[in-house]
Amino acid sequence: MIKNINDFVSSYQEKDITSENFELESPRTLEVRVQDMIWAKAGAMVARTGNVKFTRQGILEQGLGTLLKKAISAEGLQLMKVEGQGRVYLADQGKKIMLLRLNNDTIFVNGNDVLALEKTIDFKISMMRKMAGMLSGGLFNMKLSGSGIVAITCHYEPLTLKVSKETGPVFTDPNATVAWSGSLSPEFATDISFSTLIGRTSGETVQMKFVGEGWVVVQPYEEVYYGAG
Repeated sequence: MIKNINDFVSSYQEKDITSENFELESPRTLEVRVQDMIWAKAGAMVARTGNVKFTRQGILEQGLGTLLKKAISAEGLQLMKVEGQGRVYLADQGKKIMLLRLNNDTIFVNGNDVLALEKTIDFKISMMRKMAGMLSGGLFNMKLSGSGIVAITCHYEPLTLKVSKETGPVFTDPNATVAWSGSLSPEFATDISFSTLIGRTSGETVQMKFVGEGWVVVQPYEEVYYGAG
């Protein structure tokens, strides 16, 4: 359908639907009303209005150490502090954005899939140590705790799987795993039958194993992570 200029602008202009500080302008664009400070993924800003300042947080501030800093992609796990008064529009490679409200909850999110969080959310970056040497990327996750809104991303539509003692363990591909409940501590399993296949080098030879009570979110896409070198 061909639109004239006025119809085009009207169809796609920014709209205020809720009074929340975090609001989806589209399934893939997040508007944040900055009134003090929030955290956002470094490099995720696509537009802004008002008097807003961006300060990139150094990886060393999270206590990972110089060597681990080299293992993390240039943008993937770095957050930036967004301060001031204004509006900031965030996106991440056209990925779908999901807003979650934590009420004194804890969740774990693949570090590359954290888009933004309110300052009331505590976060900690950690390495899945048992994965070291098994995969070349995707070894880091972010623990988010407290009360407030967080924005996470995924490729296409997410799938949430319940984990319970009755149904048994849930196995996922690390590169397709987006988030999981704070009650779960994934282990890692290798599938020898996959590794013996000629020419088969995908992450399916290493799987995340979830046991207990909780949930895990996966995406229909195997994300590839690149080191900074």
